[in-house]
Amino acid sequence: MHDLATLLDRIAELIAGGRADLAAAQAAPLRAREPRDAEAARLHGIALFQLGRVAEAIAALEAALALAPRSVDVLCNLASVRLAAGDSARALEALETALLLAPAHPAVLNGLGNARRATGDLAGARDAYAAATQAQPGHLGAWCNLAAAELALGDHAAGEAAARHALALAPGHPEALFVLGHALAAERRHAEAEAAYAMGECAAPADARFPYQRGLMLEEQKQFARAAEAHARALALDPQLDAALGQLVFLRRQLCDWRDLDALSARLRARVAAGAPGLAPFGFLAEPASAAEQLRCARTHAASIERRVGALRARNAWRNAPGDPHAPLRVGFVANGFGHHPTALLVVAFLEALRDEAVTLHLFSTAPADGSVLQQRLQAAAHAWHDVHAVSSAGLAEAIHAERLDVLLDLDGYCAGAMPEALALRPAPVQVNWLAYPGTLGAPWIDYVIADRIVLPESLHAQFSEAVAWLPRCFQPSDSTRDVATPPSREDCGLPATGVVYACLNNSWKLDPATFERMLAVLRAVPGSVLWLLSAGDGADERLRVEAARRGVDARRLVFAPKLEHAAYLARYRHADLFLDTAPYGAHTTASDALWAGCPVLTVPGATFASRVAASLNHHLGLAQLNAADDAAFVALAVRLGHDPDARRALREAVASHRATGGLFDMRGYARDFAALLARMAGRHRAGLAPAPLH
Repeated sequence: MHDLATLLDRIAELIAGGRADLAAAQAAPLRAREPRDAEAARLHGIALFQLGRVAEAIAALEAALALAPRSVDVLCNLASVRLAAGDSARALEALETALLLAPAHPAVLNGLGNARRATGDLAGARDAYAAATQAQPGHLGAWCNLAAAELALGDHAAGEAAARHALALAPGHPEALFVLGHALAAERRHAEAEAAYAMGECAAPADARFPYQRGLMLEEQKQFARAAEAHARALALDPQLDAALGQLVFLRRQLCDWRDLDALSARLRARVAAGAPGLAPFGFLAEPASAAEQLRCARTHAASIERRVGALRARNAWRNAPGDPHAPLRVGFVANGFGHHPTALLVVAFLEALRDEAVTLHLFSTAPADGSVLQQRLQAAAHAWHDVHAVSSAGLAEAIHAERLDVLLDLDGYCAGAMPEALALRPAPVQVNWLAYPGTLGAPWIDYVIADRIVLPESLHAQFSEAVAWLPRCFQPSDSTRDVATPPSREDCGLPATGVVYACLNNSWKLDPATFERMLAVLRAVPGSVLWLLSAGDGADERLRVEAARRGVDARRLVFAPKLEHAAYLARYRHADLFLDTAPYGAHTTASDALWAGCPVLTVPGATFASRVAASLNHHLGLAQLNAADDAAFVALAVRLGHDPDARRALREAVASHRATGGLFDMRGYARDFAALLARMAGRHRAGLAPAPLH
């Protein structure tokens, strides 16, 4: 019979060699033979944990602890397994006991950092990791964890420094490169971050995380074709990396690369139905999915955010006491677009008018200052301007909470640059989804969504997690102070001297084969007409030309407009006879721009919020006849207008007349109605009432 030490060594070697199954098979009889040996129980627990038998692993390690209550190794192992099981409080308890026994033990300190982070104590986690690096300066894992903790606390420079220290210890180490990429991305140094992830991809070619992160950084740099290739590589390495699937499908739409698009879209929708995590809800809005599917996607995403921040929210335990009912409402707006951005274009005139209502206005800007005229107007409109671009999600939540707001409006939702983790910490008593994200957030921390009865009819309410607060006008404001200049000649814009100009200056990802065919059907029926599109680059324009020719339309009838600064872009609409909307994600800000510039917008209201914005604009402008019942009616009306110059002229005159006299662009009236709606939300909270639909 082998002696005990030899058997324990063999089991330890099996664990180290990745044979947890054999290790567990040998440890079980050894424990039966040696019931008082703590090491046999400890090794058995480790092997069981590696096999995924977590409850049995905890039982074995607790038995080991009963036999050796002062064993630092047992306490650390037990804490790790408890942490993996989601019991962060008891994991912390075990590590604090180990810390008393071994105050400078690097593994204890590193594990303590993990447990503290899991309980929401980010500063305590950072301190524990730092102590681990001091106790063992060569502890690579502690340096990587320290970098991640610094990033979570919003200290990007310290995070980068810790990551670079880890790389100095182990040049080319994948985890150190991964966290360095995150640090550089947090500092918006996207090219450098992409380079770090590229090095990681070379160091760990089988790790799908690296091409996925490279894809995200390439997207930030507008290198969409290379980004799509990176996400495709990630998906090939890990077919279950659903985040890469979602990005790939969205990029294929961006590039107008429709090869196998139906199959990819169906795969994406199936993963949403299965509750797969990691799928970006915003990109999913462009899929031909129902409102119920969008809700499912949003709820899954919100649940993942809840898991990340729930412990910190519990630790903060903020109390949002009702404000003084006799004082002006304290209202906050948080956005990544309070600069030269479409969001600012929509809200600036409204916020200038809102300042005159009984509201104290706080604007929280999460993007770096750009000094634009729009940003200067927003700063002047605000009673308090908060530049929070350099803070973490937790720091943003603290800044919001410190202002004791009555209502907080989220203008980002799940759009690019959003910080939903901050709102998930519940910094304000009433939190509202409004404007930028055209759908439900599926989030328990969002109480209301502001809409109107066209964009969000009663029939869609069941597919929104929020209570709906309906405005008595269009939910979307606009800058009604803009001048529409005289454009260059048609020829200078690349347009023919004569012929009907149909326009669709939406982003390219809003186009799909069905929408494109609807537009081409109009061109086929109106000789000499052209379709004016926004150039997308990366080969997208040429793909559309090839597709048009394949469908029997001369590719020269597609005219691509370059992206221009706003005033020049707005002036171009004077040459457009009719704007043709897209589906299932329609024109939003673009539709408002077209109408303001005098160009009528033709649309088909769909079955989701994102497909109904143009319909709401038309309805509230008094031109509901431009909301076609279906694709056939859309084509028929566009063709009829194409053949009737008098009808086109009368329609443009109607747009101009209604714009001047109707309520769509009346921002003072909008501000009054909006302030009244906010007061009702705050009033319900002050009365101790739960959020409810507000009609």
